Amino acid sequence: MKLWGGRFTKQTDQLAHNFNASISFDRKFYKEDIEGSIAHVTMLAAQGILTDNEKNQIIDGLNGIRKDIDDGKLIIDDEHEDIHSFVEAHLTSRIGDAGKKLHTGRSRNDQVALDMKLFTRNEIKELDSLLKELLVELDVIMENNTDTFMPGFTHLQKAQPITLAHHMGAYFEMFKRDRSRLHDIYERMNYCPLGSGALAGTTYPLDREYTAKLLNFKGATLNSMDSVADRDYLIELLSACSTIMMHLSRFCEEIIIWNSNEYRFVEIDDSYSTGSSIMPQKKNPDIAELIRGKTGRVYGALMSLLTTMKGIPLAYNKDMQEDKELSFDAMDTTKGCIKLFTGMISSMTFNKAVMENSAKNGFTNATDAADYLVNHGVPFRDAHGIVGQLVLYCIDKNISLDEMSLDEYKKISDVFEEDIYDAISIKTCVEKRNTIGAPGVEAMKAVIANNKEYLKNN
Repeated sequence: MKLWGGRFTKQTDQLAHNFNASISFDRKFYKEDIEGSIAHVTMLAAQGILTDNEKNQIIDGLNGIRKDIDDGKLIIDDEHEDIHSFVEAHLTSRIGDAGKKLHTGRSRNDQVALDMKLFTRNEIKELDSLLKELLVELDVIMENNTDTFMPGFTHLQKAQPITLAHHMGAYFEMFKRDRSRLHDIYERMNYCPLGSGALAGTTYPLDREYTAKLLNFKGATLNSMDSVADRDYLIELLSACSTIMMHLSRFCEEIIIWNSNEYRFVEIDDSYSTGSSIMPQKKNPDIAELIRGKTGRVYGALMSLLTTMKGIPLAYNKDMQEDKELSFDAMDTTKGCIKLFTGMISSMTFNKAVMENSAKNGFTNATDAADYLVNHGVPFRDAHGIVGQLVLYCIDKNISLDEMSLDEYKKISDVFEEDIYDAISIKTCVEKRNTIGAPGVEAMKAVIANNKEYLKNN
């Protein structure tokens, strides 16, 4: 018997039932459904709408259902339309008429809105925890590599020398912002929709603020129509997940490049690599590639929900059932990718000598050579042209700026003296950049100290 069957004289067509049903995916939040129901009947009893005996029967029955599902004694089957009807039907079969009072003063519209909020709230906490674990690992890499020199890039071309700590610090900032976004979403969504009814509240004397308090919300939502029709918080979370995945994908792209034979900056651990069925020499960065690939999957969930919501009039419409499947998948995908990525970078080996040699041979110190001339009275535009000639000379000779003799320097500009070698050493180029946010050791130590304080307090 369906919850709404009294008005109907014919059974739903089986194909229509299957198309309409959501239990195949909303079974995922049976715990949230039971949690919300326990809070609801607790409030009903406090308001004198249920007796304490009825409340206790219902709560004991709900706790029994939850335990039996957890223990595998009760299987959530497809006989029922959704998780709400499944729980209510089993409750009534266990405790009798008291179970039929569970739904007093409540609609499935505000019930599902509550379940989705409770579920999403828990997902935000889990995502935040995983991001923190990733940040802790990045902080370890940063702390151990303040003197690991490497080229920094623009346009995928070597630009200026930096350190591995500095490069990792850029991603630390990205994932820190991701956590901030999650926190903002949590704060904004943390209001309880239960008690809004189908769309216009109820005539029962509900204490919505008490229900909200029982469920650890800041308070009750202030418009019953918006309460059942709102999925902004879910769209925001999918947007945040998309941004997290974008950051992971960018990072993975760099690791894939760094892992190539041409770069050899990193060695991905065997536990996060695979081989080829035909080429025995291959060691492929499949985990990094899959994370990069799954980014589009999460983007798709966001676009799907935005498209679903764009034409829906107030208040609840069945279209909104489409908020679940892809959202669940996107959340699971994002969590899985963060876990795998954290494991991958924590076991990855950095080839420090190769990185430093790449910085030396990529003219990353050319800007510092120009600064040397400027500091000796040469106008910057002239200095820029002189160093351009130096680079052309080195390319022709297949040498680096460090390998040029002083005579060769003086043939292009007699301003150069013996101190040019110290001025353009990779170590000097990096360590003299000590404004906050720059790659110099002192600047990086200050940032790492700030990171540790952040991780301690957040």
